[in-house]
Amino acid sequence: MRVAHAEVVDVTDLTPGMRRVVLGGPGLADYESTGVGDEYVRVLFPRVPQERPALPGILGSHVDYSTIDVGQLRCYTVRAHEPGRVSIDVVLHEGGVAASWARQAAVGQVVVINTPVGLYDPPEDIAWQVLVADHAGVPAALRIMEQSAHVRTVAVLEVPGPDYVLPTPPAAEVRWLYGGNGAAPSALENVVRALPPSTLGEGYVWVAGETRALRPIRAYLRRELGLPATAYKIVGYWTRGAEEWRERYEALPEDVRRELEAMWESGRDEEEIEDDYELRLDELGL
Repeated sequence: MRVAHAEVVDVTDLTPGMRRVVLGGPGLADYESTGVGDEYVRVLFPRVPQERPALPGILGSHVDYSTIDVGQLRCYTVRAHEPGRVSIDVVLHEGGVAASWARQAAVGQVVVINTPVGLYDPPEDIAWQVLVADHAGVPAALRIMEQSAHVRTVAVLEVPGPDYVLPTPPAAEVRWLYGGNGAAPSALENVVRALPPSTLGEGYVWVAGETRALRPIRAYLRRELGLPATAYKIVGYWTRGAEEWRERYEALPEDVRRELEAMWESGRDEEEIEDDYELRLDELGL
Protein backbone atom coordinates (compact mmCIF):
# COMPACT_ATOMS: atom_id res chain seq x y z
CA MET A 1 0.00 0.00 0.00
CA ARG A 2 1.25 3.42 -0.94
CA VAL A 3 -0.30 6.88 -0.68
CA ALA A 4 0.69 9.99 -2.61
CA HIS A 5 -0.27 13.59 -3.22
CA ALA A 6 -1.86 14.07 -6.64
CA GLU A 7 -2.26 17.46 -8.30
CA VAL A 8 -5.08 18.41 -10.63
CA VAL A 9 -3.54 18.99 -14.07
CA ASP A 10 -6.69 19.08 -16.21
CA VAL A 11 -10.48 19.25 -15.84
CA THR A 12 -12.95 18.40 -18.64
CA ASP A 13 -16.74 18.14 -18.72
CA LEU A 14 -17.74 14.93 -20.51
CA THR A 15 -21.51 15.34 -20.11
CA PRO A 16 -23.76 17.59 -18.02
CA GLY A 17 -23.43 15.03 -15.23
CA MET A 18 -19.84 13.79 -15.45
CA ARG A 19 -16.54 15.64 -15.11
CA ARG A 20 -13.10 14.17 -15.80
CA VAL A 21 -10.31 15.20 -13.46
CA VAL A 22 -6.77 14.33 -14.49
CA LEU A 23 -4.30 13.98 -11.63
CA GLY A 24 -0.53 14.21 -11.93
CA GLY A 25 2.42 15.94 -10.30
CA PRO A 26 5.62 14.68 -8.66
CA GLY A 27 3.76 12.33 -6.32
CA LEU A 28 2.55 10.24 -9.27
CA ALA A 29 5.86 10.16 -11.16
CA ASP A 30 6.20 6.39 -10.67
CA TYR A 31 2.56 5.55 -10.01
CA GLU A 32 1.68 2.05 -11.27
CA SER A 33 -1.62 0.67 -12.53
CA THR A 34 -2.82 -2.88 -11.92
CA GLY A 35 -4.02 -2.95 -15.52
CA VAL A 36 -7.44 -4.22 -14.38
CA GLY A 37 -10.31 -2.44 -16.12
CA ASP A 38 -12.30 -1.52 -13.02
CA GLU A 39 -9.38 -0.76 -10.72
CA TYR A 40 -10.24 1.88 -8.15
CA VAL A 41 -8.41 4.24 -5.82
CA ARG A 42 -9.39 5.83 -2.55
CA VAL A 43 -9.27 9.59 -2.87
CA LEU A 44 -8.87 11.81 0.19
CA PHE A 45 -10.40 15.21 -0.54
CA PRO A 46 -9.49 18.32 1.47
CA ARG A 47 -12.27 20.05 3.42
CA VAL A 48 -11.06 23.33 1.97
CA PRO A 49 -10.32 22.86 -1.77
CA GLN A 50 -7.19 25.03 -1.74
CA GLU A 51 -5.61 23.12 1.15
CA ARG A 52 -3.09 20.30 0.76
CA PRO A 53 -4.33 17.30 2.76
CA ALA A 54 -1.76 15.52 4.91
CA LEU A 55 -0.72 12.03 3.85
CA PRO A 56 -2.30 9.35 6.04
CA GLY A 57 -0.25 6.87 7.98
CA ILE A 58 0.16 3.27 6.83
CA LEU A 59 -0.25 0.22 9.06
CA GLY A 60 1.25 -2.77 7.30
CA SER A 61 -0.58 -2.90 3.98
CA HIS A 62 -3.49 -0.69 5.01
CA VAL A 63 -4.22 2.98 5.54
CA ASP A 64 -4.30 3.99 9.18
CA TYR A 65 -7.79 5.49 9.21
CA SER A 66 -7.21 7.09 12.60
CA THR A 67 -4.84 9.54 10.88
CA ILE A 68 -7.38 10.95 8.40
CA ASP A 69 -10.84 12.49 8.21
CA VAL A 70 -12.68 9.38 6.99
CA GLY A 71 -15.66 11.53 5.98
CA GLN A 72 -13.51 13.03 3.21
CA LEU A 73 -12.55 9.65 1.71
CA ARG A 74 -14.24 8.28 -1.43
CA CYS A 75 -13.53 5.50 -3.97
CA TYR A 76 -13.19 6.18 -7.69
CA THR A 77 -12.46 4.14 -10.80
CA VAL A 78 -9.22 4.84 -12.61
CA ARG A 79 -10.74 5.76 -15.97
CA ALA A 80 -7.34 6.05 -17.62
CA HIS A 81 -3.72 5.67 -16.63
CA GLU A 82 -0.58 6.85 -18.35
CA PRO A 83 2.88 7.45 -16.92
CA GLY A 84 2.57 10.03 -14.17
CA ARG A 85 -1.18 10.61 -14.70
CA VAL A 86 -4.42 9.16 -13.42
CA SER A 87 -7.87 10.17 -14.71
CA ILE A 88 -11.04 9.84 -12.65
CA ASP A 89 -14.56 10.56 -13.92
CA VAL A 90 -16.82 12.03 -11.24
CA VAL A 91 -20.62 11.90 -11.35
CA LEU A 92 -21.86 15.41 -10.51
CA HIS A 93 -24.82 14.43 -8.36
CA GLU A 94 -26.35 16.79 -5.83
CA GLY A 95 -24.38 17.10 -2.61
CA GLY A 96 -21.63 14.71 -1.62
CA VAL A 97 -17.98 15.31 -0.78
CA ALA A 98 -16.52 14.26 -4.12
CA ALA A 99 -19.17 15.84 -6.36
CA SER A 100 -18.95 19.13 -4.49
CA TRP A 101 -15.17 19.13 -4.83
CA ALA A 102 -15.31 18.16 -8.52
CA ARG A 103 -17.70 20.99 -9.38
CA GLN A 104 -15.05 23.53 -8.44
CA ALA A 105 -11.92 21.44 -9.22
CA ALA A 106 -9.13 23.58 -10.62
CA VAL A 107 -5.60 22.98 -11.87
CA GLY A 108 -3.13 23.01 -9.00
CA GLN A 109 -5.46 21.68 -6.31
CA VAL A 110 -4.22 18.62 -4.41
CA VAL A 111 -5.82 15.38 -3.19
CA VAL A 112 -4.37 12.15 -1.84
CA ILE A 113 -4.73 8.79 -3.61
CA ASN A 114 -3.53 5.31 -2.79
CA THR A 115 -2.41 2.40 -4.95
CA PRO A 116 -5.24 0.94 -7.07
CA VAL A 117 -7.19 -2.27 -6.56
CA GLY A 118 -8.96 -4.17 -9.35
CA LEU A 119 -12.08 -6.36 -9.02
CA TYR A 120 -12.91 -7.43 -12.59
CA ASP A 121 -11.60 -11.01 -12.77
CA PRO A 122 -13.08 -13.15 -15.57
CA PRO A 123 -11.81 -16.62 -16.46
CA GLU A 124 -9.10 -16.43 -19.11
CA ASP A 125 -11.00 -18.40 -21.73
CA ILE A 126 -14.35 -16.57 -21.80
CA ALA A 127 -15.86 -16.02 -25.24
CA TRP A 128 -18.24 -13.28 -24.14
CA GLN A 129 -19.14 -10.99 -21.26
CA VAL A 130 -22.06 -8.85 -20.13
CA LEU A 131 -21.41 -5.50 -18.45
CA VAL A 132 -24.32 -3.88 -16.59
CA ALA A 133 -23.95 -0.56 -14.81
CA ASP A 134 -25.69 2.59 -13.70
CA HIS A 135 -24.23 6.09 -14.13
CA ALA A 136 -21.55 5.64 -11.45
CA GLY A 137 -20.32 2.41 -13.04
CA VAL A 138 -20.09 3.76 -16.59
CA PRO A 139 -16.39 4.80 -16.39
CA ALA A 140 -15.35 1.32 -15.30
CA ALA A 141 -17.58 -0.38 -17.88
CA LEU A 142 -16.08 1.73 -20.67
CA ARG A 143 -12.52 0.98 -19.61
CA ILE A 144 -13.28 -2.74 -19.38
CA MET A 145 -14.67 -2.62 -22.94
CA GLU A 146 -11.58 -0.84 -24.20
CA GLN A 147 -9.26 -3.40 -22.62
CA SER A 148 -11.16 -6.51 -23.71
CA ALA A 149 -11.87 -5.85 -27.37
CA HIS A 150 -11.06 -9.51 -28.13
CA VAL A 151 -14.07 -10.66 -26.09
CA ARG A 152 -17.61 -10.34 -27.39
CA THR A 153 -19.12 -7.74 -25.10
CA VAL A 154 -22.74 -6.79 -24.50
CA ALA A 155 -23.19 -3.76 -22.24
CA VAL A 156 -26.30 -2.21 -20.74
CA LEU A 157 -25.70 1.19 -19.17
CA GLU A 158 -28.36 3.08 -17.22
CA VAL A 159 -27.97 6.88 -17.15
CA PRO A 160 -30.34 9.76 -16.28
CA GLY A 161 -31.04 10.71 -19.91
CA PRO A 162 -29.73 11.01 -23.49
CA ASP A 163 -27.42 13.91 -22.61
CA TYR A 164 -25.40 11.54 -20.41
CA VAL A 165 -24.44 9.09 -23.17
CA LEU A 166 -20.71 8.73 -23.88
CA PRO A 167 -18.80 7.28 -26.86
CA THR A 168 -18.29 3.52 -26.70
CA PRO A 169 -15.83 1.13 -28.39
CA PRO A 170 -17.18 0.08 -31.81
CA ALA A 171 -16.72 -3.64 -31.15
CA ALA A 172 -19.08 -3.69 -28.18
CA GLU A 173 -22.87 -4.02 -28.34
CA VAL A 174 -24.06 -1.22 -26.09
CA ARG A 175 -27.60 -0.41 -25.01
CA TRP A 176 -28.31 2.77 -23.07
CA LEU A 177 -31.24 2.93 -20.65
CA TYR A 178 -32.63 6.19 -19.29
CA GLY A 179 -33.77 6.38 -15.68
CA GLY A 180 -32.79 4.84 -12.37
CA ASN A 181 -29.81 6.40 -10.58
CA GLY A 182 -31.79 7.38 -7.53
CA ALA A 183 -34.39 9.39 -9.46
CA ALA A 184 -36.53 6.40 -10.46
CA PRO A 185 -36.54 2.62 -9.94
CA SER A 186 -33.60 0.95 -11.66
CA ALA A 187 -34.29 -1.41 -14.57
CA LEU A 188 -30.99 -3.28 -14.20
CA GLU A 189 -32.45 -6.28 -12.38
CA ASN A 190 -34.92 -6.84 -15.23
CA VAL A 191 -32.06 -6.54 -17.72
CA VAL A 192 -30.06 -9.28 -16.00
CA ARG A 193 -33.10 -11.53 -15.62
CA ALA A 194 -33.75 -11.19 -19.35
CA LEU A 195 -30.35 -12.69 -20.22
CA PRO A 196 -30.54 -16.30 -21.46
CA PRO A 197 -30.00 -18.34 -18.25
CA SER A 198 -28.67 -21.33 -20.17
CA THR A 199 -25.63 -19.36 -21.38
CA LEU A 200 -24.81 -17.22 -18.32
CA GLY A 201 -22.41 -19.75 -16.85
CA GLU A 202 -20.38 -19.83 -20.06
CA GLY A 203 -19.39 -16.18 -19.94
CA TYR A 204 -18.83 -13.50 -17.34
CA VAL A 205 -21.29 -11.01 -15.87
CA TRP A 206 -20.00 -7.78 -14.30
CA VAL A 207 -22.53 -5.50 -12.59
CA ALA A 208 -21.89 -2.17 -10.85
CA GLY A 209 -24.29 0.34 -9.37
CA GLU A 210 -26.33 1.33 -6.32
CA THR A 211 -25.72 -1.16 -3.53
CA ARG A 212 -29.29 -2.07 -2.62
CA ALA A 213 -30.45 -2.22 -6.26
CA LEU A 214 -27.78 -4.86 -6.88
CA ARG A 215 -28.79 -7.22 -4.07
CA PRO A 216 -31.60 -8.92 -6.03
CA ILE A 217 -29.28 -9.22 -9.04
CA ARG A 218 -26.65 -11.01 -7.00
CA ALA A 219 -29.33 -13.21 -5.42
CA TYR A 220 -30.61 -14.14 -8.88
CA LEU A 221 -27.18 -15.08 -10.24
CA ARG A 222 -25.96 -16.89 -7.15
CA ARG A 223 -29.04 -18.42 -5.56
CA GLU A 224 -31.56 -18.85 -8.37
CA LEU A 225 -29.14 -19.76 -11.16
CA GLY A 226 -26.45 -21.21 -8.91
CA LEU A 227 -23.58 -19.63 -10.81
CA PRO A 228 -20.10 -20.03 -9.36
CA ALA A 229 -18.37 -16.92 -8.05
CA THR A 230 -15.96 -17.09 -10.99
CA ALA A 231 -18.83 -16.36 -13.41
CA TYR A 232 -19.87 -12.96 -12.05
CA LYS A 233 -18.79 -9.88 -10.14
CA ILE A 234 -21.29 -7.61 -8.38
CA VAL A 235 -19.88 -4.30 -7.15
CA GLY A 236 -21.82 -1.77 -5.09
CA TYR A 237 -20.52 1.65 -6.14
CA TRP A 238 -22.79 3.86 -4.06
CA THR A 239 -25.70 3.82 -1.63
CA ARG A 240 -28.80 5.92 -2.10
CA GLY A 241 -29.25 8.18 0.94
CA ALA A 242 -25.81 7.16 2.20
CA GLU A 243 -25.81 9.58 5.14
CA GLU A 244 -29.20 8.37 6.35
CA TRP A 245 -28.12 4.74 5.84
CA ARG A 246 -24.96 5.35 7.89
CA GLU A 247 -26.95 7.01 10.68
CA ARG A 248 -29.37 4.09 10.80
CA TYR A 249 -26.48 1.60 10.84
CA GLU A 250 -24.74 3.43 13.67
CA ALA A 251 -28.02 3.56 15.58
CA LEU A 252 -28.25 -0.26 15.63
CA PRO A 253 -27.72 -1.91 19.00
CA GLU A 254 -24.04 -2.50 19.67
CA ASP A 255 -24.44 -6.29 19.71
CA VAL A 256 -26.06 -6.21 16.25
CA ARG A 257 -23.23 -4.13 14.81
CA ARG A 258 -20.72 -6.53 16.37
CA GLU A 259 -22.62 -9.43 14.79
CA LEU A 260 -22.43 -7.84 11.33
CA GLU A 261 -18.74 -6.96 11.65
CA ALA A 262 -17.87 -10.41 13.00
CA MET A 263 -19.24 -12.04 9.84
CA TRP A 264 -16.26 -10.70 7.88
CA GLU A 265 -13.82 -12.12 10.41
CA SER A 266 -15.20 -15.66 10.33
CA GLY A 267 -12.74 -16.99 7.76
CA ARG A 268 -15.55 -18.47 5.66
CA ASP A 269 -15.90 -18.15 1.89
CA GLU A 270 -16.48 -14.48 1.06
CA GLU A 271 -19.50 -15.22 -1.14
CA GLU A 272 -21.13 -17.16 1.69
CA ILE A 273 -20.44 -14.28 4.05
CA GLU A 274 -21.94 -11.85 1.53
CA ASP A 275 -25.07 -14.03 1.37
CA ASP A 276 -25.59 -13.88 5.13
CA TYR A 277 -24.59 -10.22 5.38
CA GLU A 278 -27.08 -9.06 2.74
CA LEU A 279 -29.89 -11.19 4.19
CA ARG A 280 -29.23 -9.71 7.63
CA LEU A 281 -29.18 -6.15 6.27
CA ASP A 282 -32.50 -6.79 4.53
CA GLU A 283 -33.96 -8.06 7.82
CA LEU A 284 -32.77 -4.86 9.51
CA GLY A 285 -34.27 -2.68 6.78
CA LEU A 286 -30.85 -1.58 5.56
